[in-house]
Order: sequence, then structure tokens, then C-alpha cells
Amino acid sequence: MTDAASALAAIRDVVGPKGWIDDADGIEPYLQESRKLYRGTCAAVVRPATTAETAEVVRLCASAGLPITPQGGNTGHVGGGVPNGGIILATGRMNRLREIDPVNLTMTAEAGCVLADLQAAADEAGCLFPLSMASEGSCQLGGNLASNAGGIAVLRYGNARELTLGLEVVLADGRVWNGLRGLRKDNTGYDLKQLFIGAEGTLGIITAAVVKLFPRPKSRETALAAARDPQAVLDLFSRLRDVAGDTLTAFEMMPRIAVDFTIRHIDGVRDPFQKRHPTYALIEMTSPRPGDPLRETLEEILGQALDDGLVEDAVIASSGAQAAELWRIRESIPEAQKHEGGSIKHDISVPVSRIPEFLARAARLVEAEIPGVRVCAFGHVGDGNIHFNLSQPVDADRDAFLARWHSINEQVNQLVTEFGGSIAAEHGVGRLKRDQIAALKPTVELDMMRLIKGALDPDGLLNPGKVVRGPEAERPGMMAARKSRA
Repeated sequence: MTDAASALAAIRDVVGPKGWIDDADGIEPYLQESRKLYRGTCAAVVRPATTAETAEVVRLCASAGLPITPQGGNTGHVGGGVPNGGIILATGRMNRLREIDPVNLTMTAEAGCVLADLQAAADEAGCLFPLSMASEGSCQLGGNLASNAGGIAVLRYGNARELTLGLEVVLADGRVWNGLRGLRKDNTGYDLKQLFIGAEGTLGIITAAVVKLFPRPKSRETALAAARDPQAVLDLFSRLRDVAGDTLTAFEMMPRIAVDFTIRHIDGVRDPFQKRHPTYALIEMTSPRPGDPLRETLEEILGQALDDGLVEDAVIASSGAQAAELWRIRESIPEAQKHEGGSIKHDISVPVSRIPEFLARAARLVEAEIPGVRVCAFGHVGDGNIHFNLSQPVDADRDAFLARWHSINEQVNQLVTEFGGSIAAEHGVGRLKRDQIAALKPTVELDMMRLIKGALDPDGLLNPGKVVRGPEAERPGMMAARKSRA
């Protein structure tokens, strides 16, 4: 067993000066997650440049019992990248695009590649990498896979899990599993990559991946439709899906309050309609065929919906710039909401067919608990994922409102479970929801998760305290020591 000081000195030699940060100012940006709910401590930030360096760092940590917190772009929302002592293993220097194969429609990239850069590389090769979200300018592929990220195109292409064909992973003992196979069919036993996607670095450290590419869209239409309520939005979605099929790429819902927030606080955002409406649907259709009559299809469906009273008004973007303006409304909601005071957030999913019923019951629940609370529920209606966010009542005390976070979460999450939904749709579990899922998941499911954690990380050194309580919880004094360091 190596002592911690010796292990840290050896790790510094492995990664060199460019891969080592241990001064307070340098470490600080890595210690806190984006919502500032959690702040951790660590001895150093280690930035390996290769898989081999990563493997040696992990081996040295294993020999000394040093916890490792993997961290990508640090854009998460659930405390999954906040350290519990030990080291942060930041993947940003592992950022090589290893291969693009336009015939096999695959791309092999390292974990530290920024998502927007991968999108651009795929586009340059005449392809599409469809994973897309607001943080794509800074989030990294490894974090996207570790959290099974979703985003705006899940309806058509699936989330990160569906987009991944193979992985390269450093295991808890420092061994490297090379599963970088770009195959659509491989039935040679367990699909091991699925263990690591969505595991948030608790089972292994993803260092590279083979992801799917798609033909680049050559036709695109974007529209915003105004409707009376979420049920009308859902009915419109059903009509579009039935007629447009896979050309329906994205379908997002926004309440009026979200549009008001963006107009009020985001420069350049304006209301596309002269009249206010209760609910809005943002629609995008794409096709790899040039000249595909998407606009005619969209006009026909929206026209019929207007005649039937399902839609109150609609606008179809006449240019790429106007389409970007419509998307800016949707993508600016989280930023705009910050200016309205405290916000209690829920990243949930329910069956698509039950979204209107859930929204009505959840709104009644929180309004009864906090009179004057402003429900700002928006999101990816096409895949059932709703960001059920609550802004504090006007002129309320921010701290007093945020003090209700836990109790409100408990009640909303219980309702989500009643609807057969998930309390962690696309942001992951991290530290924020670990104990919540322990209270809501069936015992047998939790037992299986713990067995997997114990088998792949028997000493509980990989991202301890996240997703599920692992072996570290059984070691006397470990949790108390971590609490004292937090």
C-alpha cells in the first residue's frame, strides 16, 4: 500500500507540469458545480493527456486508496463532478479526434473533446453528430456519455446511450478496456459499454468512444405554434408525428411565463406573435434529401390545426436566422430564470401521453405548498422530459424559498413515481438525487446497482458518494471524514 503523499508525487511525475494543478486559485474552478449547490475539496486537479497516463494515475490512486472524481467540462447540474477529497481527474487534455469514417458513419473521439467541436468535425465530413444541448460549447464527450446526456434531438436520434457503439474505459485498478468497436451488431456476450454510460464515473473512467454519425440534413424547417394548453400541444405533436415520421427532429414545449422571462432578461429576444398565448410548441423537421417538401407538410398540418382550434397562431421561420431566433427563446429559458430569483428545479420524465395530467397535478401540488410560486415547466415533450422548474413568488425571500427545495422535491418526485416516471431524466443522479432514488427505487434494483458497483470498484474510490452508496459507506469513519472535508 502506497502512502498518499508518495502517490501524489508519482502522479505529478506521470502527467507533468501541464497536467498538475495544486494551488488554491487553480483548483477553485473545479470544486463547485454549475448551480453552486455543492462545493468539494481535493488535493490536486490531475489532467492526463493520454489513456496511458490516465491508467497510471488510476493505478497509483488505487494503491494509495485515493478517491478519484472524474470531471469533464463541469457543466453538470447534480453535483456529479464535485470532489470528495482525493484528486479530480479532468479529461480536457484528452481531446483528440481519432477517426471519422463517413462510410461506416462513425466517429472515434477522446473524452475531453468539446461537443460543439465534434459537431463541427462531423459537419465538415458531410455528416451529422446529433447530440445537442445548451452547454455544447463547453461540455465534453466523456461527461455527455457518463451522464447519458439527452438534449433537443432525442426525439429523432435518441440520447447519448443510443448514439454510442463502443468505449475505451480505465477500470478502477488501472487496467484499460478497449471496446472501441464501430459495429451495429455484436452479440458476443454482455454489452459492457452500457455499464459505463450513465454511471457518472462511478464504475470506470471513459477515455474515448465510438459514436454514431448520420447523413447531414439538407432540408430544415422550424416553426413556433401557440396553443391554449399542454393537451393541445400534445395533440399537435401526435398529428405531426403521424404524418412527418422521422423527419420530426425536435418538439419542445414552453409556457407563457418562460417566454416572458426570456423577453424580459435576454437581449434581442422578442415575441414572435402580437398576442400573448398560454403555451407554445417549438417544432423542427429535417431531412437528408435536398428539396424535401417539409415546409408544405408543416404548413398543411398547422393549417388544419388552426382550422380545428387546436392551434391559436403559428409562424414558420423564413430563414436560418429566424429559426435561430425561435430556438434562442427556448435555449435562453434557464439563463432568464436566474434573474427571477430562486429556482427549485426538477428534471423529470413521464410517459408522453400523461404529460398534461402530470403538469396539472404537479402545479396544484406546489401552488398549495407555496402560494404565489411561479411554475415554469418546459422541455422535450416529444420524449417525455419536462424541466419542472419553480420560480420564487414575486418579492419572496430567496433563501426562505430555496430552503423548501428538499421538501418540494420529495413531493414532486413522489408524484413522478406515481405516474411511472423518472426523477432523473437527462441530468443524471450525482450527489443531488442519490438518496432520492434510494427512497424511490425497488430494493432489488438498488441491490443490483450496489452489486455492480462493488464488483467494478470494490474499494469505492471512483467518484465516491455519487449515484449509489458504494463500499466506501461501509468503511468506519470514511463518511464522517468526507463530511468534515466538504
